[in-house]
Amino acid sequence: MPRLLHRQIFLELLSVFALCAGSLLTLLLIGRMLQLRELLFSQSLTFWDVVCMFAYLSPFFLLLLIPIACMLAVFLTFLRMGTDLESVALRASGVSLYQMLPAPLAFCALCTVAACAVSFWGLSWGMENFRATVLDLARTKTQLVLQGGVFNRDFPGLTIYAQQADPARGDLRTVFVQDRTREHIIATILAPTGRVSTDTDRGEIVFHLQNGRIYRQEAAGLSVVGFDTYAVRMDLSRLLSGYNLGSVRPKEMSWERLRELREDPSVVQDESGRTQRKVEVEIQKRMALPAACFVLGLFALPMAASFGGLHRHWGLMLALGFFLFYYTLLSLGLSLGEAGVLAPVVGLWLPNVLFLAAGVTGLVQAARERGLDIVGRLAHLRRGLAARRTAGEGGHAR
Repeated sequence: MPRLLHRQIFLELLSVFALCAGSLLTLLLIGRMLQLRELLFSQSLTFWDVVCMFAYLSPFFLLLLIPIACMLAVFLTFLRMGTDLESVALRASGVSLYQMLPAPLAFCALCTVAACAVSFWGLSWGMENFRATVLDLARTKTQLVLQGGVFNRDFPGLTIYAQQADPARGDLRTVFVQDRTREHIIATILAPTGRVSTDTDRGEIVFHLQNGRIYRQEAAGLSVVGFDTYAVRMDLSRLLSGYNLGSVRPKEMSWERLRELREDPSVVQDESGRTQRKVEVEIQKRMALPAACFVLGLFALPMAASFGGLHRHWGLMLALGFFLFYYTLLSLGLSLGEAGVLAPVVGLWLPNVLFLAAGVTGLVQAARERGLDIVGRLAHLRRGLAARRTAGEGGHAR
């Protein structure tokens, strides 16, 4: 009997988890892909290319989605058991809440292991491959739009003309560039030769021009400067509808790289120390979010017992509200940690500590059948108010 019970609870937890995680992940991926719609729609992408890009982006979102889905799975499963009176029947047959714990604890441990794999290995693998794929698509688009004898305005703030252009090699001849990327300054650049390339490390398109002149129009007048070599750089984020492809940020780095930066702060050229604080915050976040699977799952168990009898759609909204409160605390700790106001280890782990304390306390009370039973109390209050209103109407009728 216990083995059968644990297996059924575990299977239901897995099914609810898969449904919640799959739905949320699909919505987030579609939203992110809409940011790249101009780039994606201009390429001849196969179905497999789109699937690969979805796969590369998934770990970035799964680090946060796994704790959400874990909490929702535990909450909705035990809420359904309470609504269908299965929990009452089990307790009447001598099965206590503690005896039902192995299945949710094993499930939360499995979610924690999965989140650790995503945090320590999957996230950096996905972002590296996604970044390389998007940069390759941007490079292809750049080569396609640069056509000889055509004024091109596809690059924000730049007008580019080349009398001859080699899309395969990126070589340009008789180049005209009008640069309006700076406020109140219009620079017109003429060069006999040039070349276009992509700086993958900085996420930029670079136009290398040779032996030309710059005609710069400012409020003070017109200035002319000659040059041997000149580079016009454009952030790919501007070409990709605002998607940031600048230098690799701490949240995209591998676990090994983050530890290297923490152990050797001199590698980071940042006098303010903000980058180093971001690295420390990211390290704590990579450890705190996997632990949140176990914490939130344990917290959801007594909460489901307290709200037994609640409809599932209201239960879903309630669980999301609890997670929103958790995420608000986490975001606050993250911001304070990056600003140097609060130690990252305190700001990132405090939500876990608070929810763990609430979960353990609630679990003990629920096992003793001293839970809040909020739905039952609200129903009792509603019946009392209805009885008073009926009695009052009867008195007025007499």
